[in-house]
Amino acid sequence: MADWRDAVTNMVYEGRIKVPYLWSVGETGSRFLEALRDRQEIWGTRCPQCRKVFVYPVKHCGECFVPIGEWVRVGHSGTLESFTIARYAHSMQPVAPPLAYGLIRLDGADGSLLHLIGDADLGKLKVGMRMKAVFAPERKGAITDIRYFTPAG
Repeated sequence: MADWRDAVTNMVYEGRIKVPYLWSVGETGSRFLEALRDRQEIWGTRCPQCRKVFVYPVKHCGECFVPIGEWVRVGHSGTLESFTIARYAHSMQPVAPPLAYGLIRLDGADGSLLHLIGDADLGKLKVGMRMKAVFAPERKGAITDIRYFTPAG
C-alpha cells in the first residue's frame, strides 16, 4: 500500500510574516532610556571588579560575572571605531540610502555604541574621527532619542 504522502504535492508559499511585539527593557534599560528622553544624558554602568564602563548599561559584567550597581555618565562625543555604508533600500532602514551606521566609543565608555550616522559626507568618514550625538527634538524613551551621530567640529 502506498503512503498517502506520496500522492500529495507540496505547496510552498514564499513570504514574510510580520509579528509585532512589545518587550520590556527592564530596570537597567529603562533607567538608560529615561535619561536619554528626559535629560539628554547618556549613562553606562561600571563593573566594580574590572572597572569597565558598559554602554549600553548592563546589570552584570560579562567578563567578571559580578553584579554592577554603579552608574557613570559618559560623554555625548566619542571616536568612530568602525562604520559601514548601506547603498540599498530596505523597509527596516530609518532613512533612505545611502546611509551609514557606525560603532562609536563614547568618551568615558569602554565599549562601542552602534548607531546611525547623519548629517555627514559619507565619503569623508574615517575610523578615528570624532563624532557627537544629535538628539531628537521630541524624545520618546527609545534609542532613537539619539537621532544620529555626526562628525564633531
